[in-house]
Amino acid sequence: MYTKSMIAGVLTLAATSSFAATAECGKVQISDMNWSSASLMANVDKFILNHGFDCDAELVPGDTMPTSTSMIEKGQPDIAPEVWTNAVKELIDRGVEEKRLTIAGDSLSDGGEEGFWVPKYMVDKDPSLATIQGIIKHAKEFPNPEDKSVSAFYGCPAGWGCQISASNLFDALKLKDAGFELVDPGSSAGLSGSLSRAYERKQAWFGYYWAPTAVLGKYDMVKVDFGSGVDKEEYFGCTSKESCLEPKVTMYPTSPVHSVTTSEFAKNNPTVLAYIVKRSYTNDQMNQLLAWMEDNQADGEYAAENFMLNHEDIWSKWVSNDVKVKLEKALDKL
Repeated sequence: MYTKSMIAGVLTLAATSSFAATAECGKVQISDMNWSSASLMANVDKFILNHGFDCDAELVPGDTMPTSTSMIEKGQPDIAPEVWTNAVKELIDRGVEEKRLTIAGDSLSDGGEEGFWVPKYMVDKDPSLATIQGIIKHAKEFPNPEDKSVSAFYGCPAGWGCQISASNLFDALKLKDAGFELVDPGSSAGLSGSLSRAYERKQAWFGYYWAPTAVLGKYDMVKVDFGSGVDKEEYFGCTSKESCLEPKVTMYPTSPVHSVTTSEFAKNNPTVLAYIVKRSYTNDQMNQLLAWMEDNQADGEYAAENFMLNHEDIWSKWVSNDVKVKLEKALDKL
C-alpha cells in the first residue's frame, strides 16, 4: 500500500510545523461521505478547523470514487477524512505518484474489516453456514423478500468502492449459479436496514458489511470463510478493479483507512495537516460513537457536537493547548 517512508514524510512535515492556530487557513472543503463514521469525522473536522484553526470550513457531499477522482482532477475537496484505500488503490496510488494527493495518516488506527456475513444464530444452528460451501449448499435458506424464488445476497450500494469488489467476489464464488441474486440495497441505510430487520426477526441474511460500524457492534455476526485465505495480489490486481474479467476467490485484506488531502492543501496548511495526521480513532472508539448515533438517531453534525462535548479525553490529544482553549470556548456556547 503506502510505504513507511511516505507516511513518515507527512509526519515529519506535520511535526516540524507549529501547532498554533492560524488566521491564514481560509476556505476549506471537507468531503462528507454518505456513511455514518465518515460523516461524523467530517463534522468533527469542520468544528475543529472552524473554531480551533480559524478556517472557513464547509462540508460537500462525497463518495469514495467520485471524491478521490475530483481531488486528483480538480483539486477539490481539500480533505477526505475517511478513505478506504483498498477500494480505490489504483486511483489513490496515481494521485500520490503525481503529487496531487497526500496520505495524512490513519483515520482508523486499527484499519477496516470487510467481508460477507451471516447472523451468528444461524451458524449456532448450522455451523456449516460459517463457510461459503455451507452457504451455497443451503442457498434456499436465504430467500429474497422481494422474490422468494431466488436467494438474496446483499451487496454494496451503487457508487461505493466496495460495490466492485463485492460484485466480483459474487461472480468468483459462482453465487448466481447457486441461485443467489445480487441485491443493490440502494444506500447505507438500506443495507443496514435489511440486516437489522432480519436480525430482529431472527430471519436469514447474507451479504457484505464492514467494521467498525454500529450494526456489527450491535448484532452478533459471523464472517463467512471462503476457504481461500487472503490473496493480496489477486485482490489488488483484479478483484478490486472494475475491469476485472476473471475474478478469483480471496478473502478481503485488512483495509487501511486513511485521511487524504490534496497535496496543495497539505503544502499550504501545515498546521491543519499536523492536526489531521494526529486525528485518529480506534475501532472500539468508533463503534461506541456509531452505536450512540444509531440509538439517538443522530446525524453527523449532532454526533460531532456530542463527541466534542463528551470526549475531550480523545480530541484534546490531537491539538495544541492554544487550540484546545479556543475549542473549549466554542463548546461553552453550544
